[in-house]
Amino acid sequence: MPTGYDVKLLQKRDVAEGTMEFTLEKPEGFEYRAGQYGDLVLPASTGLDDSSNKHGFSFVSAPYEDTLRMATRMRGSTFKNAAAKVPEGTMVKLLALWGDFTLQKNESIPAVFITGGIGITPVRSIIAQATHDRSAHEITLIYANRTPALAAYTGDLKQFAAENGNFTFVPIYTSTQGHVSAETIREHVPDIGAARYYLCGPEGMVKAMRKLLIEVGADEDNIRTEEFEGY
Repeated sequence: MPTGYDVKLLQKRDVAEGTMEFTLEKPEGFEYRAGQYGDLVLPASTGLDDSSNKHGFSFVSAPYEDTLRMATRMRGSTFKNAAAKVPEGTMVKLLALWGDFTLQKNESIPAVFITGGIGITPVRSIIAQATHDRSAHEITLIYANRTPALAAYTGDLKQFAAENGNFTFVPIYTSTQGHVSAETIREHVPDIGAARYYLCGPEGMVKAMRKLLIEVGADEDNIRTEEFEGY
């Protein structure tokens, strides 16, 4: 059974067009690995019951940071409509901890993240922690969105790239540049067969990227995926 924590909702803010971030108190002694996730449970005051008051979110925050942050596309589900109205300062419940979408221990293997839209949430956590830890991982992030306005955390990602000489940030805006292609992979991944790949985002995008990587020569055993459903 997951562990439950009663925590305060500290802040809500828009981090991209149609994307809202929720900042929660970090319980004392709470530990997690960058890339993991938990369930946010809304209070009874929202009128939701046990069938609709819970949703899983990856932590956008990194373990070294002093609050917990989650973010979601604010599409019109019952949960998200209610979450948007919960006042700052309200006590909510956090059920944690799940997930193994985490950076490999071996720092000699290049890591390539390909993500779209809200799939950036666990990736932002992983890259923030790697930058903080000054890890030797060579990390490349290819982050696809339709437009810059829809892309969350690009400011953070540019800052990490400036601080971390081992991190390369490749934003792709499909409205003007087209979708991530074989040419994109070849241009930004020097040794396609040696890298470990992390795919995160909407189910259709993840499946298409997995197929593309295999076609360009990636080792199928070195592809890890995290599909975001219901976004």
